[in-house]
Amino acid sequence: MNATVNATLTTTGFAALDASYHALRTVVAALGEDDLGRPTPCTEWTVAQVLRHAAGDQIGFAAFLDGSSGPEENPFAPSATPPQDPKTFLEQALSRSAGAWAGVDPAAAEVAVPVPPNKLSAQVGAGACALDAAVHAWDIAMAVGQPSPLAPELSAELLVVARQIVEPLRQFGAYSAELLGQDGDDAEAQLLRYLGRDPRWGTVSAVAV
Repeated sequence: MNATVNATLTTTGFAALDASYHALRTVVAALGEDDLGRPTPCTEWTVAQVLRHAAGDQIGFAAFLDGSSGPEENPFAPSATPPQDPKTFLEQALSRSAGAWAGVDPAAAEVAVPVPPNKLSAQVGAGACALDAAVHAWDIAMAVGQPSPLAPELSAELLVVARQIVEPLRQFGAYSAELLGQDGDDAEAQLLRYLGRDPRWGTVSAVAV
């Protein structure tokens, strides 16, 4: 992954992953208490549930990489109870994920990951982890009226990764069906539509987890 990222944010050796962490941190840092119960593009979940899901996924990646314990709750059945301190809650998950990825050789041909087929190259595996963080940052941002956290270069890189890993995940309900592209779609819109999300969410309905 070659996303351009401020060097002070790079901690894992995978630039797109660090950029995605930053996006998720930034969005969550701006949440107010009243935001946590808002609906999101993940139509079954509130902001609090998307946050819990995203944090659980990051812990899941860490567990596969370093053999540590997995998330305490099923990320696909997240509690609606808001974390007492969303920033700290997220940071605990991202710190575990970052620590695990920092120990991975970016040139490794195969690492363990919690997405089919459970073995990917280090670059694609880190991209899968980045995709998860970035798209849920977008979900939360849209739910509370924040600007999109998806930069053009990051979106383009994550779309390449998504096309390699997402299709097997659709059968498990991890992503909705791809939406038809529209004239003028930029990299962000292409990525979101591929993941079953409507880039215009907030003015029209969209479904995706």
